[in-house]
Amino acid sequence: MEYPVSVKGPQHWWPGDTPFEVAVGAVLTQNTAWSNVEKAIDVLRSSGAMSAQALTALPELELATLIRPAGYHNMKARTLQALSAWLMRHTPHGDPAELVDADLQALRADLLSVRGIGKETADSILLYAAGRPVFVVDAYTRRIGARLSLLPPGVDYDTTQSFFTARLPVDVQMYNELHALLVRLAKEHCRAHPVCSGCPLQVLCPSTTGTGVLSADRWQSEVHKRRSSS
Repeated sequence: MEYPVSVKGPQHWWPGDTPFEVAVGAVLTQNTAWSNVEKAIDVLRSSGAMSAQALTALPELELATLIRPAGYHNMKARTLQALSAWLMRHTPHGDPAELVDADLQALRADLLSVRGIGKETADSILLYAAGRPVFVVDAYTRRIGARLSLLPPGVDYDTTQSFFTARLPVDVQMYNELHALLVRLAKEHCRAHPVCSGCPLQVLCPSTTGTGVLSADRWQSEVHKRRSSS
């Protein structure tokens, strides 16, 4: 990823003033745009509720009202309170940064047992809030991997994660930067309807045409061939 880094520069992810706020953002961003997450986080800050202790003390309905801008507010309120309680059980002060010395595999498995926490959310919390070397996978990662012919279309989370971790050094900053760059690449170029012109990976991508416009027929043909051979 040296070429995209040189083109796009450091991404300074994940947005958040504290590790706990980063963890909250990882929950709130489920199924919504980041702009909506920012609104909910602003409300939590102004309400003095941006801590594990404060979130567990709030009535669930009150918390749901505070985070309404992020959508699915009732479900996310339950998840935030479950996550906050989990953090308070596992750290002295409910701070994800205090998870730095725990056994990583056991920690991840335990975090995945928290209601509403799936693999992407758990790994985002571990990487961005706790500073642990866990590679985060999302729909953008899988889309880019498939279009670069690195991964088959429809590949699952674990296979995608294993593909990258087998080829990268175990490094928190690299995982952080690469995931952020892939998200930016997907938003600017490798969209559902791609904008290949100007993409820093265009010269490497077998799914693009020489004109910088992805051929839908060509892509569908490749998808069909790969599915038929799998």
